[in-house]
Amino acid sequence: MNPKWHDFLANHGAHLEGGQVRDFGNAKAALDAAASGAVMAPLTQFGLIRAAGEDAATFLHNLLTNDVRNLNRARAARCGFCTPKGRLLADFLLWREEQDYLLQLSADIAPALSKKLGMYVLRSKVKLTSADDDTVLLGLAGETAGVALKAAGLDAPAAVMEVAPCDGGALIRVGERRFQAALRVDAAIRLWEHLAASAMPVGAPVWRWLDIAAGIPHITALTQEEFVPQAVNLDLIGGISFTKGCYPGQEIVARTKYLGKIKRRAYRVHIEGDTPLPGADLIGADLPGQSCGKIIEAAPSPAGGCEALVSMLAASAQPGNVRLGAADGPPLSFLPLPYELIE
Repeated sequence: MNPKWHDFLANHGAHLEGGQVRDFGNAKAALDAAASGAVMAPLTQFGLIRAAGEDAATFLHNLLTNDVRNLNRARAARCGFCTPKGRLLADFLLWREEQDYLLQLSADIAPALSKKLGMYVLRSKVKLTSADDDTVLLGLAGETAGVALKAAGLDAPAAVMEVAPCDGGALIRVGERRFQAALRVDAAIRLWEHLAASAMPVGAPVWRWLDIAAGIPHITALTQEEFVPQAVNLDLIGGISFTKGCYPGQEIVARTKYLGKIKRRAYRVHIEGDTPLPGADLIGADLPGQSCGKIIEAAPSPAGGCEALVSMLAASAQPGNVRLGAADGPPLSFLPLPYELIE
């Protein structure tokens, strides 16, 4: 994290753990504000990799699940990076900054993923570096988020995944009522001060809950190589191109789409009790003693307990059938997603 940004957040009440903002002092009020008001979140749970050089587009196009060559500066895209067996090593939010490409991913895997991607560079004219020191991420969400941006002198992008340049960086609309700014630190501080009058500062768990409610999965160190892209609904949120050609794991991903029914999907659920870690097993009554799925990510819920995105066998995803961790563990209550599940 940029030291100036770290000190600014700490001086404004941020409680930081392991380089991430946990909260600003009142986690319950922050969740309530996210559910019914406007919140702003330093997105310290994410890291940034910069891909620069004349071959950057071709290099990324040949590795990621989505079409990079045709990504223009006005659009962002979600995508994944798989093993040759089609298992996700990372998911990304990807957009362009001038001639460079920025790849946003979970911070806990960013350094290792940059090194992994670097193994494919060979003779390509591309350089991979961390952008964490020169670019910070700030999220804004809520019914009045667009109004807050306008009051700060920014025009909100009109469509989801649209990118608009702004002072010191770029603004991306990541949902109907959610925005993300990628800014130089001085510009981020200025925007924070503009937004502070109308948006409550919140930590990483609140933004994670918003991602879960939106059905957006994130791969972390605990879930690498656990899921094929369709098992976390990456295809349903526009993260896979089935016409772009080869990339690591492409044959498995295509086979999952074209040969028969997709057996595993991601579901949004509510669980009473403490928030489980990513990768925790799910147990279905229809498969005694066997795991029918795993937690992708979980976060505290405004309704109490937690919400989670879980990847599981579609056949087991029945009300009252699935519990967390054991046959007598907390039951999972299924919640709606903002998009339709396609099997």
